Amino acid sequence: MKLKNIRIGDLLVSKGYLTEAQLKVALEEQKKTGKKIGEVLIDLGYITEDFLLDILSEQLGIERVTLDELDLNPSFKNIIPENVARKYKVIPVKVEGSTLYIAMSDPNNIIAIDEITRLTKKDVIPMLISNDEFLAAFNKIYGGEDHLYNIAKTVEKEISVLSAEDDSVYESLAESSSAIDLVNSIIAKAINEKASDIHIEPDEDILRVRFRIDGILHEILTLNKILAPAIISRIKIMSNMNIAEKRVPQDGRFKIKINFQEIDFRVSTLPTNFGEKAVLRVLDRSKALLELHHIGMDNHSLEIYDSIISKPYGIILISGPTGSGKTTTLYATLNKLNSLEKNIVTIEDPIEYNFKIINQVQVDETAGVTFASALRSILRQDPDIIMVGEIRDKETAQISIQASLTGHLVLATIHTNDAVSSVVRLVDMGIEPYLVSSSLIGVVAQRLVRKVCLNCAVEYTPDESILKRLDIKYQNAKFVRGEGCPDCHYTGYKGRIGIYEVLKIDTEMREMISKNATTETIRKYALSKGFQTLYDSGMKLASVGITTLEEVLRVTTIEND
Repeated sequence: MKLKNIRIGDLLVSKGYLTEAQLKVALEEQKKTGKKIGEVLIDLGYITEDFLLDILSEQLGIERVTLDELDLNPSFKNIIPENVARKYKVIPVKVEGSTLYIAMSDPNNIIAIDEITRLTKKDVIPMLISNDEFLAAFNKIYGGEDHLYNIAKTVEKEISVLSAEDDSVYESLAESSSAIDLVNSIIAKAINEKASDIHIEPDEDILRVRFRIDGILHEILTLNKILAPAIISRIKIMSNMNIAEKRVPQDGRFKIKINFQEIDFRVSTLPTNFGEKAVLRVLDRSKALLELHHIGMDNHSLEIYDSIISKPYGIILISGPTGSGKTTTLYATLNKLNSLEKNIVTIEDPIEYNFKIINQVQVDETAGVTFASALRSILRQDPDIIMVGEIRDKETAQISIQASLTGHLVLATIHTNDAVSSVVRLVDMGIEPYLVSSSLIGVVAQRLVRKVCLNCAVEYTPDESILKRLDIKYQNAKFVRGEGCPDCHYTGYKGRIGIYEVLKIDTEMREMISKNATTETIRKYALSKGFQTLYDSGMKLASVGITTLEEVLRVTTIEND
């Protein structure tokens, strides 16, 4: 089957989905990076991958498929050799007589279609699939744990013929193709499993590999402990760390391209009693480009939040524990506010994602660059919007508030249990109540809850003792939970979603704050004005089967307790 080569940029402009100015920016960026124009448009945030695939599917008359729709079988690897499938980024989907259906993310790759036609002697019909789902499908057909264990055995054999006393041995071994393949395969599996962190941990007798998926750690592989120095050394080389230093913790970063997608990793090593442990934080750039309406806020909360961030000045706090998605909310907010007309500066520790136009500053306490010192310098840089990674102390809080009072919009995170507590937390830090009331315009508190796996979801009746404690409006809801299946690692959950409470500071509340009102007094007033709590946000999701009652109660408390 022959496909016509189309200029996707011109197509999007002609359909009104892209402006000429945006296309010009994208083409300039393409010259610098050498990427395909579709990838550049996605990186710039002008379009999403889903949108691009939908447009291509319509224009070319090619069916778009998802992983869930495909009936994949490892025997398919006999149809197209692995090296060919990897080279051209295609996977066999099904064979019907003399026709072979293949899934690919680049439908304009005529060379790939011609080559597969020649190899298989079949009529090839292309189908569209996203980059992420291609990788998952590829691993199901060609990869998997058997592939990983086979590579690990190869590395073990290489180690067995070497002397392990000299660090240079592991340095040379870490550069070997088998060790590189092993580490890359572990990373690729983590991406496929949607892991946020990779833990590589030497134990007394084994090397354990665990992935954090949906906030929970899962043991994925157990390898021979003899592999630990080689794997850790490989990771250190990738992260520009000192391979010879094993006695002190080290930090580093690296980026690799996996199936067209550039992914950053933040790496930390730690000496333990059984050897060095490494943790790799997966920093998926696509998450940094989320739109606010994609982070999970319901329409009511989003409308309130939009009204808060549209203010020209004031301070907005994002509250929640570590791992609750605060950074995602901040970046989605900056993504909405970002423009050439505004000077936006951030102070972060660490910088997780790089933005176009926005000026980002990395905290470096050894060099004297703290949140407070950086803030002072930023205020001399004519900023419109400032993002402070975290308000940790009185000095940072004071400068942030002064900045908001002098015509700047300030976004910051703070560690408190809920939105109302954040107000009082600033006073507890030593900030005068009248300054808090004058500067604070809104607070968001958030948590992440796991979503029910749709493949094994069933209705169920929660324990009677819990039902009796629920608000009357939830007692007759139809609750759902996952029974557990291979798709969700038998947890019953797959994916996460945010629950939020958005507190907008109005005139009456300012008066209460200035008079040093208690948390309970402010909360009662907010509730009387229709304030939606974290518990209510979570229960709305549980009552329609998106999450479970148990998940909501894991991160919040029943309000009538």
